[in-house]
Amino acid sequence: MKTFSWRTALLGKYDVFHVHWPEILVNGHSPLKKIVRQALTLGLILRLRIFRTPLVRTVHNVEVPQDISRRERLLLRLLDKATTLRIRLNSTTPIPAGEPFRTIPHGHYRDWFAPFTPQNQVSGQIGYIGLIRRYKGVEELVRAFRGTRHVADDISLRLAGNPTSEALADSIRSAAQGDNRIHLDLRFISDEDLVGVITSSELVVLPYRLMHNSAGVLTSLSLGRPVLVPDNEVNRRLSDEVGPGWVFLFEGPLTSEHLIRTLAGLRAAGPRPEPNLKGREWGSAGVDHLGAYRQAMERSRPRRPGPPA
Repeated sequence: MKTFSWRTALLGKYDVFHVHWPEILVNGHSPLKKIVRQALTLGLILRLRIFRTPLVRTVHNVEVPQDISRRERLLLRLLDKATTLRIRLNSTTPIPAGEPFRTIPHGHYRDWFAPFTPQNQVSGQIGYIGLIRRYKGVEELVRAFRGTRHVADDISLRLAGNPTSEALADSIRSAAQGDNRIHLDLRFISDEDLVGVITSSELVVLPYRLMHNSAGVLTSLSLGRPVLVPDNEVNRRLSDEVGPGWVFLFEGPLTSEHLIRTLAGLRAAGPRPEPNLKGREWGSAGVDHLGAYRQAMERSRPRRPGPPA
């Protein structure tokens, strides 16, 4: 197993190329970096095609991000067309007809975050962590939280993550302005800081407008914190899987009432067993991934001609 670098991707020797977030390949923190990465991505696609190297893609989202350029969309379509096999994280993920796939549930993060010391829980603190994109509804979270002032002034919002643009960051700052219960940390956060935000929160809220799979949800559950997420089939199944009192659901746009009601319900539930994540152990996931890689390699091998008639 080799970790990603552009040198290895373009010049190294490997049997399978596995990508989780193809949009990261074509993005950058400056216009120049974007152009360079997009050129490298095009070179990678050509390299995979020339050497018949299978491309395995884990399907995290069912839609392409909206806040990207036409050139990025074109490259993502080319990567999608070049994909040999897809790995879906739950049984509801749609796969193009006739395309090979494996279903492998996303593993938990308990072992990954075990080295970091959790913080003491702060009563009434609502947390948000992760990369901030438009579709994740962070501005709506801030506005819904502000609506709680007259009925619950003893709660707080701790929001940490890196916005994808300065315009989005400014919009969030503007939405939070004037409410000293809101604490913003708009930057890329380390694993240690991530653990701090989650474990100090009584409830983690992830109000994505579109949520199909979320590492943030599994991270929060792995660290023993309940989540409030949109009501959909994927999240209802996750709620059944992990047990009662861990995954709370809301319908429609997020409101202040959702926040207050969930905190009240959480407190009323009292102590409960830790979330059941036994079906997400990495040992079994590793075996399943190996099977997926072998299947992809088999599909990419040139077919030998049969015996003469």
